[in-house]
Amino acid sequence: MAEASSATQGTALRIGDVAALTSATPRMLRHYENQGLIAAERSSAGQRLFDPSVVEQVRSIRWLLGAGLPVEAIRELLDCIHDTDRLEPCAVPLLVEHLRAYDGRIAELTTTRDALQGLIDASNGS
Repeated sequence: MAEASSATQGTALRIGDVAALTSATPRMLRHYENQGLIAAERSSAGQRLFDPSVVEQVRSIRWLLGAGLPVEAIRELLDCIHDTDRLEPCAVPLLVEHLRAYDGRIAELTTTRDALQGLIDASNGS
C-alpha cells in the first residue's frame, strides 16, 4: 500500500493499488479498461500502470453503474464528470433518455404484474 499512498504525489499505480483504493476488483478494472472507460500504460514487464486520477474515474464509473447506466452510456458521460458524485449539465439529456426508458420498462412490468394478478385472482374464484 506504500505505492497507493504515493499516488497523491503523482506516482503510477498498479492494478492492485487501484483496486484497494476503489473497492473494485482487478477483474473489474481490466473490464473497464477493455471497455474504454479507463486507460493504463504498460511497464517494461507488461504490468498495467494507472495514473492516480483513475481512482476518481473508477469511483465515478461505479457510481454510474450503481445508478443503472450501461457501460455505453457511461462512456458517453466521461467528459461530463469532473467531480466524483457530481455530473455536469452536459449529462442531463442522456440521463433523461435513460430515465424515460426505465419508466417505460416499469410501466410494461406493471401491466404484466397486473395481468398475472388477474389470473391468480380468477383462479382463486375472487
